[in-house]
Amino acid sequence: MREMKVSFSRKGFDSKNGGQPNAILPDGTLLPFPIPDSTGKDCYNSLVVGYRSVYDIISELKPRTQLKGDNCCHLDPDLRMDLKQRKEGWKPAFGQADQSLSELSNKEFGEGDLFLFFGWFRETEYVNGKLRYKRTASDIQLIYGYMQVGTILRADDDIPEWLNEHPHAHRLKAGSQSDAIFLPIKYLDFLPDAPGASMLKFSPELILTAPGMSRSKWKLPDFFKNIRIGHSPKQPEHGEYFQSASIGQEMIWECPDEAMGWIKKICQLRVG
Repeated sequence: MREMKVSFSRKGFDSKNGGQPNAILPDGTLLPFPIPDSTGKDCYNSLVVGYRSVYDIISELKPRTQLKGDNCCHLDPDLRMDLKQRKEGWKPAFGQADQSLSELSNKEFGEGDLFLFFGWFRETEYVNGKLRYKRTASDIQLIYGYMQVGTILRADDDIPEWLNEHPHAHRLKAGSQSDAIFLPIKYLDFLPDAPGASMLKFSPELILTAPGMSRSKWKLPDFFKNIRIGHSPKQPEHGEYFQSASIGQEMIWECPDEAMGWIKKICQLRVG
């Protein structure tokens, strides 16, 4: 039986797409902001967290944002059921395309393998009733969700109706061979009481960035010293941190037995 493959999958706002950190809300909710996409089926005003639109949160955190509430966005990975009204049969989904999809295919990343979604985050707080990025908080990269792959839909497959609004669905229906949509296994095969995909609740254990360092410098468990992570640049000789790649969406590695305890701790921080 082959080792499970894992991909650190970079998603959400970054310095080029959105231009501000994703939010760690005061109650510990992790809110990755979907990147702008003029072809998307959703807009920032139509996505809701609690009683507020995602646009309200984005614009309150960055009053000078150039985004508008009716701008379309790329809701992907789509892990939170309560972001909007759903059709019957909905389940989490994640689409990938072009070079990043080719990389997953070339690495034979598929059924049973695991995405760990991460991005650029910062803690927030309420000041005089307004949500603000916490001034004393650092910009960090952290893991905010996961998906263990159950099914991969491609252009020749039937796309279920509940998936029609997914940003990659229309490209698949148009026959694109450079797109795919990943759907999760029902329950994690290494943690049977956990769903196959979920958002996570904030915990320091999810932080990748090493304390006091720039967000691309990670503090990983010691077993990672023996693991080759895709896209990794040359590492510092002193080994005090892991230098993550500055580009690339999918950073793939093979998961040895000694890493499974760490993986389980992360997935146990799921929401709900």
